[in-house]
Amino acid sequence: MAFFSKKDNVSLDMQSISTLISEGCILDGNLKAPAFARIDGQITGDVMVDEGLIVGEKGSILGNIITKEMVVYGTVTGNLQVNSLEIKASGKITGEIRTQTLQVENGAVYNGSLSMTQNNKLAHSNKLPKHEQKVIEV
Repeated sequence: MAFFSKKDNVSLDMQSISTLISEGCILDGNLKAPAFARIDGQITGDVMVDEGLIVGEKGSILGNIITKEMVVYGTVTGNLQVNSLEIKASGKITGEIRTQTLQVENGAVYNGSLSMTQNNKLAHSNKLPKHEQKVIEV
């Protein structure tokens, strides 16, 4: 397993994943993770990941998301607050996006509103709507 310092400019796909919700797993509740996470299963609830998040092709999230970097291969329904977002060709997002940078591949689907800002640390506001769901810290 490779470890990268913050000084290295390595894409999110190449980072060490500290949290994995694998295909077939279903999580009903909020997820909070301290580093990089990959979701290949299903999450119904809000997701807050300090560093970066990958939603795999089989992954789906129904809830709001706050993170620094995000790559979407799967399906997301909810509001996103990120510094950097990539929507891959297989990715589908429905909801409001607040980001600094956005990259969209041909074939990706996005329905919702988009607001972009420069030099504003969106992902650090840590303000998600409160829900009466369990918070799982990993």
